[in-house]
Amino acid sequence: MTNKKYPLQMFSEREFYALKPEVQLSIRVADYLCREYPDVMFHMDYGSGAALRPKQYKIQSAQNGCRRAWPDLEIAEHKMLPVKNVNTPAGYDVRCFGGLYIELKKEGERLRKRNGDWASEHIAEQAFVLDRLRNRGYMAAFAVGLEAAKKIIDNYLGGSK
Repeated sequence: MTNKKYPLQMFSEREFYALKPEVQLSIRVADYLCREYPDVMFHMDYGSGAALRPKQYKIQSAQNGCRRAWPDLEIAEHKMLPVKNVNTPAGYDVRCFGGLYIELKKEGERLRKRNGDWASEHIAEQAFVLDRLRNRGYMAAFAVGLEAAKKIIDNYLGGSK
């Protein structure tokens, strides 16, 4: 038997609920991945939702090539998956994906305005990055809330194990 510690176990209930909702979500998603897919390699942006001091922000920005809007979660798992394509007899194609990227949003956050525009300039930047990743052979998506993130992860990795 192992004494493996899961992400949620690192916090008391009081500590956890004192965190920003975005940070709570990222920890819940990491906990889900560790429990349901223990062999999957993933990386969560630990700077997401953190209040960085100006010097820390400058360093992190420089380390990321002064780029913004990189997704919160990267799953390093190569997959062959069916993708809907109504122009084929079967109604789908099989595509090879180099990994999964997810931009996490807290429950209830709106991605688009009523007129269809992105809800903010930052969300538009994130959508642009997700689109660029898809064009490079990765699966990439927004997930609003924990259940949406689990669904995307399960669909990509082949269901909860």
